[in-house]
Amino acid sequence: MAGRNKIKDSITDLLIDIGEIGSFVSTISYNLLKHGVNLQELSKQCYRIGNKTLPLISITGFILGLVLTLQSGPTLAKFGAESMLPGMVSLSIIREIGPVIVALIVAGKVGSGIGAELASMRVTEQLDAMEVSGTNPISFVVTTRVIGVSIMLPLLVLYADAFSILGSYISASAAYNISLEAFAHKAFDVIHFSDLIPTIIKTFFFGFAIGLIGSYKGYFAKRGTEGVGEAANSAVVLSSISIFIIDLLAVQMTHILN
Repeated sequence: MAGRNKIKDSITDLLIDIGEIGSFVSTISYNLLKHGVNLQELSKQCYRIGNKTLPLISITGFILGLVLTLQSGPTLAKFGAESMLPGMVSLSIIREIGPVIVALIVAGKVGSGIGAELASMRVTEQLDAMEVSGTNPISFVVTTRVIGVSIMLPLLVLYADAFSILGSYISASAAYNISLEAFAHKAFDVIHFSDLIPTIIKTFFFGFAIGLIGSYKGYFAKRGTEGVGEAANSAVVLSSISIFIIDLLAVQMTHILN
């Protein structure tokens, strides 16, 4: 009985969060249309997002391509289809694996950071001080972070894809003695704009969800130091769930349109 009540409370809290996030989106949209966005603060946030995640994404992307090639190569070799390896790896990374892995990394690094930062500002009453001094905290603090993550995530995904393909080439070259020219031809011959455009669109929504949820959890954090940790943790969990849901919807929409 206690377990059922706990599940019921969790579902209720999730539905409340969804409703409040929807209201938060309308508040952000209103402030964006009325006050615009502070370009200096936006560029600062974009730089911080890239600076935080670039080293980790570089290493992760490279190892991802390396491991995927090592794992897939022997299976294809059994059927004499080693020539399909570059195309299969590049298409898998660009369409699905790259965007989701990078989005989860950004959710862990940036989403938690936004949640903790805004929660700290709430606890130390910096957000209240902004309102008293006439500065709109939604416009200056929230909007810039949400837009910043939305802009940077597609760029970070493309960057990670490039490192993944590089790692795949190094692995394939060592295992099957394939030249760079042959690998590049086979890897990019199967990729079309119909593969890139849906990926860029869905990564934009990944970034929007990460920035929005992190900002929401931090902006409405509870008072006290516990609220900071809770905001950071819940921002990562909810952002990760939203990434998988958006990805599922994006895949279904792509299949329908095709």
